[in-house]
Formats: sequence, structure tokens, C-alpha cells
Amino acid sequence: MIKNRKLCTLPLLPLLTLPLLLTGCLGMPGGVKPVSGFELDRYLGTWYEVARLDHSFERGLSNVTAQYSLRDDGGVQVINRGYAEKKGEWDQAEGKAYFVGDESEGYLKVSFFGPFYGSYVVFELDQDDYQYAFISGPDSSYLWLLSRTPEVSDERKQQFESEAKALGFNVDELIWVSHEAP
Repeated sequence: MIKNRKLCTLPLLPLLTLPLLLTGCLGMPGGVKPVSGFELDRYLGTWYEVARLDHSFERGLSNVTAQYSLRDDGGVQVINRGYAEKKGEWDQAEGKAYFVGDESEGYLKVSFFGPFYGSYVVFELDQDDYQYAFISGPDSSYLWLLSRTPEVSDERKQQFESEAKALGFNVDELIWVSHEAP
């Protein structure tokens, strides 16, 4: 009887784990806290990627930008674009993002691959002018410095490195993104 019960539950295992797979990685590194007072309307528009930790989906890209706009369903359309120097052409990825909780908190989930989402955590933001943002993903291997301009001051770079290091990010591995014309 116990054997039959176990056999009957085995086909349910994929159904029980599917919700876990579909939610993706929506956590955040220890110590990272999303900013409060976040205003999406002010965040929309073009951002330049100034620095990042390396990942295969951005490897070798320069001149990287992220364009955020509203979607008809209330979410955020995300268009990431960068120049692939080895191929001599532009690469572009389109995604979508939605708030995980309260819309006044800089904590979103973003997807570029169907139903799979990852964290997008704004943990530092120029809340006066929305000129720079520090972004984390679900763990400490995802880190970005975004700016409204291709360059930031040395002071801002030092602030980024200092805060990121204190939160456990490996700032020795940062890539400072070139924005010179291809």
C-alpha cells in the first residue's frame, strides 16, 4: 500500500516544483535592501551601463544601454543594447519587468526568457535627480552601476565600489564599460 502511494505521488512531483521554477530567482544578496520612495515614472528612459560584474549574456559588450518604458499591462518594457566588438554588430535583448511588492520600493522582477524571472534590486539611487543607480540581481554575482550619462565622477565610482564591497560583492572583478564609438 505504501509503495502504491509513493508511485501515485511521483507524477505530481513536476507539478509541485513547477511554481518554484517559474518564479525564478527573486531573492537578493544579504544586506542588500531596495530603496524606498522609488518613482517609476522618473526611472523610465535611457540608462548607460557604467560598470558590471561579468556574465555570459553581456560578455564582450561595450556601449551598453538599458531603455525602460511602460508596457500596456502596467509593467516595464526593458530593452538592453550593446555593441559586440568580436562580431562587429549590435546585440539587443528585450524583456519585461514587474514590481515584486509595493511600487514605491525599488524591487522588481525581470524576464528575458519566457516565464523565468530574476531579481532587479535598486539598492542605491540618486533620488533627487535620478542620475545614477546601483543595481543587484538575486545574488552577489550580479551588480551594475547605471547612469543617465556614459561617464560618472571618480567620487561616484568610489562610492559604488565601497558600498558594493561592504555588501559582499567582488569589486575586483568589475568591468568598467567603454562608451567610445564603435
